[in-house]
Amino acid sequence: MSTETAPDGDPTPKIEVTASAADEALALLESEELDTGIAGLRLFVQQGGCAGLSYGMRFDEEPEDDDTVYEHHGLRVFVDPASMNYIEGSVVDYEDGLQGAGFHVENPNVVSECGCGESFRT
Repeated sequence: MSTETAPDGDPTPKIEVTASAADEALALLESEELDTGIAGLRLFVQQGGCAGLSYGMRFDEEPEDDDTVYEHHGLRVFVDPASMNYIEGSVVDYEDGLQGAGFHVENPNVVSECGCGESFRT
């Protein structure tokens, strides 16, 4: 397991998480009764959607051996090596607006997205 703690204000982290996304994820982790000091949010890319790739997120109790682990605003984020190839440089945010609430990934590697915004191509 590779550990990279990205302190707030560091201009070079490979994955960033906004404070609002971290707050929401930490609240969800606590509601699942998971230890926020060990457990974290897994961010991954999977085949699917009309553009070919889609994001996935879930909570894991601990990272896998080959994961890179980031920590932002108290939230641990786990990324596997294959997914990192697609999402390096991304920012995870939480949006709560008129069209609903949810996590959103702003990925600088995306060259096109499907019309609904659920899948992408790099």
